[in-house]
Amino acid sequence: MFTGIVKSLGVLKNIRPKDGDLEITVKADRIDWNKISIGESISINGICLTATKIHSDGFDADISSETMSVTTLSNLKKNDQLNIEPSLTVGDKIGGHFVTGHIDCVAEIVSKESKARATSLQIEVPNRIARYIAPKGSITVDGVSLTVNSVNGSNFNVYIIPHTAKATIIGDYKIGEKVNIEIDMMARYIERLLDKPNDGVITEKFLRDNGYDQ
Repeated sequence: MFTGIVKSLGVLKNIRPKDGDLEITVKADRIDWNKISIGESISINGICLTATKIHSDGFDADISSETMSVTTLSNLKKNDQLNIEPSLTVGDKIGGHFVTGHIDCVAEIVSKESKARATSLQIEVPNRIARYIAPKGSITVDGVSLTVNSVNGSNFNVYIIPHTAKATIIGDYKIGEKVNIEIDMMARYIERLLDKPNDGVITEKFLRDNGYDQ
């Protein structure tokens, strides 16, 4: 579990084939790797990966062919910058929103425009994902927790403040670039909750029957 608050920019130091998949080595100077153990989850551009080896300045992780097929990891090159966030521990502050590291889709940056000191990004998602994105709701873009400003069909808009642009890879986005998207997990649960009962209508009885009686 993550929060969508990037703890460090990292660098892809190596990427190599391993038994039909890939193994990567990532360097990130702003993380205390003495506190990270083999087997822990680490978010790379929003993707939950497992640390298979810990170095003084980073870690190794395996990437399966399945993960490459549903994320932007297949586009990575040596020396690319990455958003890095270790998993939550008990007592950590939650500055963004709960993020699982399970990518829902790959989206595309369709416009980038300066708005005073901020940057406005328009991002296009597949139609099957658009229904889960709501104005003022949360969205995770390459592991960064953002607030949706507006939605227009399969496009949504976010504003990037200068700090976020500097502290993450978002500041270097170009039009046409592919990004990893994770929707707010609440949208998944609400859809599941409304899948069958009452033709999607929430009633007082329905809430009581599902434990919402306090």
